Formats: sequence, structure tokens, C-alpha cells
Amino acid sequence: MSLDKKLYTLKYSPDIKSHLKPDKNQCKICESKNCTYICPAKVYEWNDETKELIVNYENCLECGACRIACERKSLDWQYPKGTKGVTFKKG
Repeated sequence: MSLDKKLYTLKYSPDIKSHLKPDKNQCKICESKNCTYICPAKVYEWNDETKELIVNYENCLECGACRIACERKSLDWQYPKGTKGVTFKKG
């Protein structure tokens, strides 16, 4: 089964506030933009026009790859509250 098909089987219950809080000033000076390609769920997108990082936190798999890959170490990453976030099903 492809990664995209596996991701489709996940259940999400996103919070109204993001648990991913990058320092957007640091993102502007980041050269690699590692988060935009290291994340398996494609949570991060760089907008060249606005020079802004877009965070689609609702799709987060909570793997933590982004905080490890962040070259500026500027990502405040917390697990979502209580019953919020991703739910994995056996399959």
C-alpha cells in the first residue's frame, strides 16, 4: 500500500489551535526549508510570494521529524491536547 493510501486511513481530530509553532522570522532566514520536504504528511509549505511558512497542522502525524530537521531549531512542537491529534488504526 502506498504512503498516500496509508495516510488516508488515519483519523484526525484537530484542535482549534496549532501545536506546531515555528518562529516565522527564523523561517524567513532559513536556507534549507527542511520542514517542507522532511514531513511525510506535507504539513509545511513555503510560499515564495509572501515569504511565509504555511503550517497545515491538522494533518500532522506527530512523528517529530520536523523539529529534528529544523536547522534553526526554531519550532515549538508540542503534542496536541487530550483527545486531539491523529489516531492510528491497525490495518
